[in-house]
Amino acid sequence: MQRVARLAAHFSGGLQEPEEGLHAQNTSAPGDGYNVAVLGAAGGIGQPLSLLLKLSSRVRELRLYDVANTAGVAGDLSHISTAAHVTAHTGPQQLGDALYGAHLVVIPAGVPRKPGMTRDDLFNINAGIVRTLVEGVARYCPGAWLAVISNPVNSTVPIAAEVLKRAGVFNPARLFGVTSLDVVRAETFVAQALGVDPAGVHVPVIGGHAGITILPVLSAATPPLALPEERQRALMARIQDAGTEVVQAKAGAGSATLSMAHAAARFAEACLRAMSGEAGVVECAYVASSLTPQPYFASQLRLGPAGIAEFLPLPRLTPLERDNYERMQEELRTSIQKGLDFAARQ
Repeated sequence: MQRVARLAAHFSGGLQEPEEGLHAQNTSAPGDGYNVAVLGAAGGIGQPLSLLLKLSSRVRELRLYDVANTAGVAGDLSHISTAAHVTAHTGPQQLGDALYGAHLVVIPAGVPRKPGMTRDDLFNINAGIVRTLVEGVARYCPGAWLAVISNPVNSTVPIAAEVLKRAGVFNPARLFGVTSLDVVRAETFVAQALGVDPAGVHVPVIGGHAGITILPVLSAATPPLALPEERQRALMARIQDAGTEVVQAKAGAGSATLSMAHAAARFAEACLRAMSGEAGVVECAYVASSLTPQPYFASQLRLGPAGIAEFLPLPRLTPLERDNYERMQEELRTSIQKGLDFAARQ
């Protein structure tokens, strides 16, 4: 509860300009690494995510931001013998310092889902956090790639988009809702079903990032997955409900943090690879899209130096998958509208 109170207090603090000249030399894409800001770095996802990013050879400067305890996390990580330089930034007065000159901003900030917490409870807290932090992105690093982890992603990404639009800096090719955890889970569970190494498994996951809106396209899995329909239905349900599985297993002590950190680091690394010009970088993410009737949709994307370079066609769906696709539409539409309505009230 203390962390929630600090987050609430954070909303009332005004954004301040960064110290003059701070990070000024880091505003263009470097040849020796990138500046990555993690907003919510002292939280359950932020700490392991920051650890994984500290290990990346593509990160030159790792800026850690949170409302409390940031210095301890940064001090701990700074002892790790990798080249990434770690800096700590605490509270609204230091948000600009964390963001100025960043190439990639990752937002895991927010409160986790706990047993008994409704979606409205989660939304009301995290929506305000995302709005405040994205206002900072719009002011201090409007050209950065922005990866939103804060749930509910189906609503927080539209909020982020509206904040950026209001500031006149929205670039749909550089705003992502991170759905990589759904892909990681799908790969893991399919590998278990096949009895193979997950490293060789690929499963596209489309739709959104909550419940029925998560659609693992098992028919497009590599290697092929030949299972009776009932087993496929059960596997789809497990992937969709995997977050609840972790919440229940932790018995009120939290939600998926370690697996989410791994998935987010995987997505961040893909972004940095694409920024550097590496060809063939394909990831699933929840983005502004015209592939379906919904204005935001998760699908396979080819990333390039400027952001989204190509929307890959949606896989051909089996009748089972098509039924899930049709049933997700209303929930996805409602979640998106909820985010848009929240942004419009601000």
